[in-house]
Amino acid sequence: MSQTENRTIITVLGKDSVGIIAKVCTYLADNSINILDISQTIVQGYFNMMMIVDMTGAKQPFSQCSDDLAELGESIGVKINCQREEIFDSMHRI
Repeated sequence: MSQTENRTIITVLGKDSVGIIAKVCTYLADNSINILDISQTIVQGYFNMMMIVDMTGAKQPFSQCSDDLAELGESIGVKINCQREEIFDSMHRI
């Protein structure tokens, strides 16, 4: 098993509002998904967060977590995307 096999890149984009980080992190904690790294910025009212998470202990398969997070994003007014790290790396290789 490669080091990146269970790592996932999660991006969250949208208008800033109270509770975005809390709601995303609560979902991750409730599903035993460990946050390895997190970066967030707010630029002129727009929220941008990127997380690298370890899905080794996840209670749900990747596809279900991805769908759940996309649905969560819709409910709080942001766009949440999940992508396996190896695919993300392949797409961004020069």
